[in-house]
Amino acid sequence: MALAGCGSKPAQNSGGSAAGGSQGSASGKKLSACMVLDTGGVDDKSFNENSWAGMQAASKANPNISVKYVPSNSGSDYTPNLTKYAQGGCDTVVGVGGLMGDAMKKAAQQFPKVHFAEIDNSGQGMPNMYGIEYNTAQAGFLAGYLAAGMTKSGTVGTWGGLSIPPVTIYMDGFWEGVQYYNKQKSKSVKVLGWNETNQKGGTFSGSFTDQNKGKSITQAMVSQGADIVFPVAGASGLGAGAAAAASGGKLNLIWVDTDGCESAANYCQYFISSATKNLSGGVETYLKAAADGSFPTGNYVGTLKDDGVGLAPYHNFDGKVSAELKKEIEQVKADITSGKIKVTSPSQPK
Repeated sequence: MALAGCGSKPAQNSGGSAAGGSQGSASGKKLSACMVLDTGGVDDKSFNENSWAGMQAASKANPNISVKYVPSNSGSDYTPNLTKYAQGGCDTVVGVGGLMGDAMKKAAQQFPKVHFAEIDNSGQGMPNMYGIEYNTAQAGFLAGYLAAGMTKSGTVGTWGGLSIPPVTIYMDGFWEGVQYYNKQKSKSVKVLGWNETNQKGGTFSGSFTDQNKGKSITQAMVSQGADIVFPVAGASGLGAGAAAAASGGKLNLIWVDTDGCESAANYCQYFISSATKNLSGGVETYLKAAADGSFPTGNYVGTLKDDGVGLAPYHNFDGKVSAELKKEIEQVKADITSGKIKVTSPSQPK
């Protein structure tokens, strides 16, 4: 009861339906699916927003699936939010983000009749828990190769929200992609903010919400010569967009998780592309299977091979990215998929 007093504001419901269920169709079993968001809000232009989009898509495709979410203002909200939903009639509870791992496992142990799924973490061996993971080192690799091929200054940068595997896996891939480009082209493009060989180093904002910090970090990288930056920090990354807008044309970006030109359209003119993971698709597929009466267990790992991760379209930069570089990136993608190129990030899901 003491923990319940620390919870966030009331859950939001898809389509304005009452909490606990939609009208559904005349036949078929109803499924109550509930999502606990990480910090940053449902409109973070990144992982929360895209994960919730998967819930909405599943509900739209199957009216028997009722969906709702609750935000987390801090890590202390994870347990009360998960507990509230597990006790409140939810058939499945989906947690967004690897930081929720310990709280998710404890909830799955405490409520064995409730099914759980966690984005950016494994099922942790729990019989009533499913892991929805993505090998975003592969997408980050493509982003790094692209950045190395597009930089005019010879210096690019990347920074993260927190030093945790779902973040550093992108940064690893980005760093590897630049190194691969350098090796193939006999170049020496420099990466600010991260070096895969030093997993305890790197540049981080310490937040997925602090846009001012994101702007100052990005501007510091520009002052060191970076003309392309890859922020891996949820809504904090929007600060990089502000830095690009203030740079007078000196800075462009590669967005993360979602297609930035769709999720953060105000800064589309600065996005060369985006390293994406199909969060919405993973969530939607899980809920559709659950609604059919078979709750998945174990782990799903999205890769380049199944379009679980990838590069978004070039949008405004389509005419600026050379045909040769586009072709090279497609070949790199094929070589990663075939195993010819070995991505070595220690944060890759097993």
